[in-house]
Amino acid sequence: MTKIYIDENFAPQLANGLDVFQKHLNQNEKYKVEVLSIKQEFGKGALDEDWIPIAGKQKAVIITQDLRIHTTRHQNELYKKHGLGVVFFKPPSDGYSFWEMVEQLIKRWPEIKNKTKLNRPFAFRCRSRGNLEKLN
Repeated sequence: MTKIYIDENFAPQLANGLDVFQKHLNQNEKYKVEVLSIKQEFGKGALDEDWIPIAGKQKAVIITQDLRIHTTRHQNELYKKHGLGVVFFKPPSDGYSFWEMVEQLIKRWPEIKNKTKLNRPFAFRCRSRGNLEKLN
């Protein structure tokens, strides 16, 4: 089963809700997914340096709005070293409302799940429009 962690820069209820929907889908799919909240699993304010190695051992995928994980050298090396898959959501300049974020996640969910089948590490950026964009 693949674990997908939702970062704490999203409401933890999004992870809980997606997991409920995904449990229903898992009944009829060979490729099963569990959705978890980083905040609930590792604690509020958990350091990337603490949870990334654990998530890497689980061959997990992370959904986050924190593009610094990709652009900061140390964190970029960390997620790659530990073999994470990362999907970065790039919000519009005024941010997403809760419901806009729900809409984006639901709309992108099949594509995100499909990317979880790829070899890790990988990184994709998701803008409010268009397909997921592979990052180097």
